[in-house]
Amino acid sequence: MIYLDNAATSPLTQKAMDAMTQVMTSNLANPSSIHAYGRKASQALRLDRQLVANYFQTNPRNIVFTSGGSESNNTAIKGYALRNQDKGKHLITSQIEHHAVLHVMEYLENRFGFEVTYLEPINGSITPDQVKDALREDTILVSLMYANNETGALLPIAEIGQNLAQHQAVFHVDAVQAVGKLAIHPEELGIDLLSASAHKFHGPKGVGILYQAPHILLDNLLHGGEQEEKRRASTENLIGIAGMAAALDEASQHLQANYDYISQLREHFLKELEGLDYYLNSPEDSLPHVINLGFPAANNGALLTRLDLLGIAVSTGSACTAGTVDPSHVLAAMYGKTSARLQESIRVSLSELNTKEELSQLAQALHQILGD
Repeated sequence: MIYLDNAATSPLTQKAMDAMTQVMTSNLANPSSIHAYGRKASQALRLDRQLVANYFQTNPRNIVFTSGGSESNNTAIKGYALRNQDKGKHLITSQIEHHAVLHVMEYLENRFGFEVTYLEPINGSITPDQVKDALREDTILVSLMYANNETGALLPIAEIGQNLAQHQAVFHVDAVQAVGKLAIHPEELGIDLLSASAHKFHGPKGVGILYQAPHILLDNLLHGGEQEEKRRASTENLIGIAGMAAALDEASQHLQANYDYISQLREHFLKELEGLDYYLNSPEDSLPHVINLGFPAANNGALLTRLDLLGIAVSTGSACTAGTVDPSHVLAAMYGKTSARLQESIRVSLSELNTKEELSQLAQALHQILGD
């Protein structure tokens, strides 16, 4: 099997598995317990939090462990909007966000009367001027992704953060596709809240990160115990957190080398496609890890099935919309709902565990299926 759907989820590394196994076999206690076993578990939790904080170059107290990117997005957006609605009820996001952001925005609109501005992409991205022009006195939150999960488009996060520095609106960034691939330091970028998910950078599923700047106050989504400094009730997932911290620490040590290698994989793949009629939906300024491309007059569903039968796993878009008949909302925002690209495009997403040989086999399969 050739796995090229890393934007949906990525395989565990050996270091992540080793870290999880160690917790499973030698650290059975609840980190909130005050006996020796509990103190040992609490120490392990502190060390993992420090590893995660090191990646973001922040204080460990600014790291909240969650169940994944969706919970982090929900906590950041709902938590801030509901806690601070007395300052205003206007929110800004974009049409190309993940549904874990868009559906939260819709919920706040329908249930609590917030007004949301959905920025339309320009060349697959959002410009700082678009955000600046959309700001109002009653804007309290801007939520934008760092890298798009379907096209890899990189948004100008640093410039947008600078523009928000003198405004009351806080800046939430869904960095699920970027964490572990790029150096991301929220305090340098003007980011107040940031979401990440372990399984996108070779950690386990079911565990994630919320970076929360110390001046940001949120309504809690979960109520119960006083874990995570009273910010998230629920006994911490020590096994998942250990795997996540190990995976992120490993990624942070090889960021540039991995990025360069994946850039080479991308170039190799596109060169191998020479002779086929195709177009790219991924903009020039995008993560090399995500290649969104289409083939005129080819049905992406049928193509996906043919590739699957050959043992090659790619996708037609976000895994969170798998099994639905809805076309990509990202491509619809870019090209319009009637564009043929919505039925012609596939997503190939890479990690440093992939090889040139695998990309050559995918290219050969595409030549075989679509013809030269």
